[in-house]
Amino acid sequence: MSLIQFTRNYHDHSTDRGYQFEFFCDRCGNGFTSEFKASATGIAASALRAAGGLFGGILGSAGSSAYEIERAIQGPAHDQAYRAAIEEAKPNFRQCPKCAKWVCKATCWNQKRSLCNDCAPDVDTELAAAQAQVTVEQIREKVRQQDLTKDIDVTSEAVAYCPACGAHTQGAKFCPECGKALRPKNECSKCGTKFEAGTKFCPECGNKVMT
Repeated sequence: MSLIQFTRNYHDHSTDRGYQFEFFCDRCGNGFTSEFKASATGIAASALRAAGGLFGGILGSAGSSAYEIERAIQGPAHDQAYRAAIEEAKPNFRQCPKCAKWVCKATCWNQKRSLCNDCAPDVDTELAAAQAQVTVEQIREKVRQQDLTKDIDVTSEAVAYCPACGAHTQGAKFCPECGKALRPKNECSKCGTKFEAGTKFCPECGNKVMT
């Protein structure tokens, strides 16, 4: 008996009514769902349950054996359906001879190299990705070389909210809500040094500030 393939990348959606399997690409996760195959034993189990519910008595007790019939679904019929589903799914996948992964033929298989795209990346795709990445890197480098703060006062003490009304200042010199000066500056009449409003003596020359 040959080895079973797709043992780690599939979901079993089989029920007591039939068999269906979903297979996945090991690389990207794309999937393929096999055709639903009805189960003869599952149909029999459903019939017994229905008969037991309608007539009770002897047929009702017969309905209890449905569980045993359902257990049989996991037997040879299930295995046969699984192998048939694998054969149905295989044309959509390729197994890489290098890494042994099963990958989808449409997206993750390098037909020219007969390897998966992890083991043999597509040259044109890699070139396009590299060009885009380098372009972004060069853009960032050119932006770093520009002075984007030349029109921004980065030395004065910034005020996020107006101390008078609490409005957000949005970087303005005057409150957009009440008009209060947010960065008031006075100038020493003796040495010309600028200082904050409310200062009593010039911090540079000690001159008394006129209020």
